[in-house]
Amino acid sequence: MADGDRRRRAYIGSFTAAGGPGILTATVAPDDGALTVVSGTDGLADPSYLALSPDGETLYAVSETAEGAVAAYRVCGDKPEPFGRPVSVEGDGPTHLGLYAGHVLTANYGSGTVTAVPLRADGTLARSASGVLRHTGSGPHAQRQQGPHAHQVRPDPSGRWAVSVDLGTDSVRVCTLADGAPAVHREIALRPGSGPRHLAFHPDGAHAYVVNELSPTVTVCHWDAADGLLKPLTEVPVLPGAPAGDAYPSGIAVSPDGRFVWTATRGEDVLSVFVVEPDGLRLSATVPCGGHWPRDITVSEGFLYAANERSGDVTWFALDPATGIPRRTGSLAAPAASCVVFGPA
Repeated sequence: MADGDRRRRAYIGSFTAAGGPGILTATVAPDDGALTVVSGTDGLADPSYLALSPDGETLYAVSETAEGAVAAYRVCGDKPEPFGRPVSVEGDGPTHLGLYAGHVLTANYGSGTVTAVPLRADGTLARSASGVLRHTGSGPHAQRQQGPHAHQVRPDPSGRWAVSVDLGTDSVRVCTLADGAPAVHREIALRPGSGPRHLAFHPDGAHAYVVNELSPTVTVCHWDAADGLLKPLTEVPVLPGAPAGDAYPSGIAVSPDGRFVWTATRGEDVLSVFVVEPDGLRLSATVPCGGHWPRDITVSEGFLYAANERSGDVTWFALDPATGIPRRTGSLAAPAASCVVFGPA
């Protein structure tokens, strides 16, 4: 931390259009993982997804609006301070961002694009985007897949590739940068109508898991970092039976030791626990998420955190090291919460 205060912090994104406070900063209790809000940072509309620089000194946030922007904040004590001006992503509705090859990449759901914004040496954003990749295609779901909807972009563990997950085209694009612009190396088709939303890598660097929003499943994949190839292997449901009503999976996380995978499902409002098996997953349990409409989940230091958008809270759970099953241990109010990211331990 710039002020010498080494207390660990978490940052909570939200939808200001739905009453969210912007970005909340919370301290993290080392013994029980409890979060305590210490400040709020407003001024950016709908900072729905956040990412920290590897050194934990700079926080980046999307502005998930039709005008679409990304902003940087200097992490200074209990209140991140704006670090330069927000930069247009030249796309509609950025829902996710990742740091890759000296750039911030944003996945822009509304326009079905991925944008690259260069980073300066001090962590500030360049004045404008350096390139935009426009996805093409559609899917069979008449209401949700009329065209491309990029939902996530992130680097692979090797740092050689960026992967973009597109709900509208039922595909994952493996990308590089060419003259500062995202460029497709390979596009991998998933099952039509599955609606892929987010992808998480296994720590072995050889497997990845894609959570599908439109059919409540996870696609297990093999990942070849040498060739930038994602190969779907099998698809498993996130629920033990047919859902009673709405069931839209959202977030996915993998345990640091690679033994467990967790997903969150909105509508059913549950967390699903999977045991990792060779080239597969086995659903072992589901537990209530402790709120309504869990938009994202994060695993950190033996705890799982769920950002419950519609109930306006963040709940956290101690993870059983033997079974991976979450046990709820606390919550805090966070109106229109959308994600939680953690500073260095």
